Amino acid sequence: MSGRPAYVIGVDVGGTFTDVFFLDEASGRCGVAKVPSTRPDQSLGFMEGIRLGVDDFADIATVVHGTTVGTNALLERKGARTGIITTQGFRDALEMRRRDRPRTWGLWGQFEPVVPRDLRLEVTERTLADGTLRTEIDPEDVKDRARGLIEAGAESLCVVFINAYANPENERKALEAVRSVWPNDHIVASSDILPEIREFERTSTATLNAYLQPPVGTYLQRLEEALKDGGFDGQVLIVQSNGGVMSVETARRRPIRTALSGPAAGVIASAHIAKSAGFPNVITCDMGGTSFDVSLVAGGESALAAQTAIDFGMVVRMPMIEITTIGAGGGSIAWVDRGGLLQIGPESAGSDPGPVCYGLGNDRPTVTDANLVLGRINAEKPIGGKLERLDVEAARQAIAAGVGEALNLDVMGAAEAIIRVANSRMAGAIRLVSIERGHNPADFAAMPFGGGGALHAGALIKEVGLKSALVPRYPGVTSALGCTIADMRHDFVQTVNGLLDELDLAALNSRMAELAEEGHAMLNRAAVRFGGSDIVFALDMSYLGQTHTVDVTLPAHDKPGAHAVTRAQITEAFEARYKEVYGRPLEGIRVRVLNLRVSVIGRRPKFDLKLLAPDSETSGDEALIGRRRVWVDGAWRDAAIYERLRMPVGKVVPGPAILEQPDTTIFIEPDLEGRTDEFGNLVIARKGG
Repeated sequence: MSGRPAYVIGVDVGGTFTDVFFLDEASGRCGVAKVPSTRPDQSLGFMEGIRLGVDDFADIATVVHGTTVGTNALLERKGARTGIITTQGFRDALEMRRRDRPRTWGLWGQFEPVVPRDLRLEVTERTLADGTLRTEIDPEDVKDRARGLIEAGAESLCVVFINAYANPENERKALEAVRSVWPNDHIVASSDILPEIREFERTSTATLNAYLQPPVGTYLQRLEEALKDGGFDGQVLIVQSNGGVMSVETARRRPIRTALSGPAAGVIASAHIAKSAGFPNVITCDMGGTSFDVSLVAGGESALAAQTAIDFGMVVRMPMIEITTIGAGGGSIAWVDRGGLLQIGPESAGSDPGPVCYGLGNDRPTVTDANLVLGRINAEKPIGGKLERLDVEAARQAIAAGVGEALNLDVMGAAEAIIRVANSRMAGAIRLVSIERGHNPADFAAMPFGGGGALHAGALIKEVGLKSALVPRYPGVTSALGCTIADMRHDFVQTVNGLLDELDLAALNSRMAELAEEGHAMLNRAAVRFGGSDIVFALDMSYLGQTHTVDVTLPAHDKPGAHAVTRAQITEAFEARYKEVYGRPLEGIRVRVLNLRVSVIGRRPKFDLKLLAPDSETSGDEALIGRRRVWVDGAWRDAAIYERLRMPVGKVVPGPAILEQPDTTIFIEPDLEGRTDEFGNLVIARKGG
């Protein structure tokens, strides 16, 4: 490479900011950038952020992107106009769901599926649950339905037939017929997306994939063109909701895999940073401008959920990192309800117009405005680089008018109330993923990141009972950093639906080998350098008569085709897993195998996190840049102000103190202290603890 830089760049687009992490693999140098997100075209902020760190795009080897285009399209119902062709009698599966309700209590609620009923058409066909093809499709009938959907304005199409998971032949014939009349490539067969039992979940996942293909595909094409025009000829990878990455080609075909793309990258980075620093158990706390995302990492491993509801009735049956999201970001609006209770969010000011202190037209107070008024944010050093200063007086007036008057509080009391309610909501989310799932918070450290997470770390330690907080070197761009270290991952599922003692083991082992080979072929097509690869085989299993299954991981092998599992191994693994989950196995009851799951993981090289460490030769005195009054517990306190990135390894900072850096601000409360570790992380804990 003749000594030229070889940048690996991670880009995470959030609701308020677009974060960029630069790693020069040739020299080991790192850099960060943070710019406002640009909606509706996220690619503009994406390109602006990269230009802040790289002059010549030819120097970029790889760009890894965590995107919210799919997430926003789902939440805002702005996907493509989509049609469905399904089995006669099943057009309403998407709308009937599981007969659940938006509100558990009461008899009212409203739900509209992403595909209206007039765009859900039926054809005569029938495949039985055992895979027997009773009634074949009529290709001309399918073409006629497709033409009707085109005339109705459909841009995308999903073919979903009953029991296609057991035999996809009718779906494949229908897809072939549709291709002869459909004007684009936005057509999906449910058996290609999710060959798994349960009609609603398969219909929902496949339909949402079709719904996202046009907007995500258009965005990725625009992005690739902009990078190419800038001189880039490297590899673009997209972060998946399971914490892995995939090629742009795969993302275009399977955009549903990006549903939680950005937040997943943050969890992956947190797990890697925390494990390296000696913290195998952490609760990640990603506080951006719009939301507060929480996830639990135990033993260095993030938790995957087999199924996730993006919003009510919008179910995605695919492995995703378990993330709990609440509307408590820096831009979340504080308001008083009709009962006189102070509420935070879920509405957010986002990046445009942003908090009141931005001076861009918003007049309703936000969490950021409250932190500013309390002295925890420096008005002269706003993050993001677009504003010269923040308007403290405007924030004070908005808090007084929007909260203080309604609650009969002065400005400082109202601002502190906003932060306390926000902290309470965040603490509730942490308890949800820890205490309510059998974990003791005292065994976990909080890992706050995003632009605002480190401002609230101390309060969360005390309110939840966490042992400490681990603030990464660049908390404001942690998700972008996670993009650069995420492995490539492909997950497959195939319904088996048989009793263990009757299972055709030869067929099971053959299918395992086929899916492993398919995954490795996808890794090879991506043309990415890997440090190695892993294959994970698992089964969804239960006792006969049970509805819910447990996930059972089978003994590991590192080569496709090298795995041959026995009935005894499956039985032993199931009983151990069932005992782990429920306390003891059940004797005398037959065991059912519902689904086979295969994950093929290409391990991408990880850079040495010590590259982020500060210079340990300095005394740290130069990091102290001043003092400022901070409002804490109803009174002003004198706090030391530090330039965080100049603090050496081992430096201890007692609270109250504020640490400033370009991508975030850290607040250490009076009874806590912070210490810089060998990786540049700041460990916050109780004094003397």
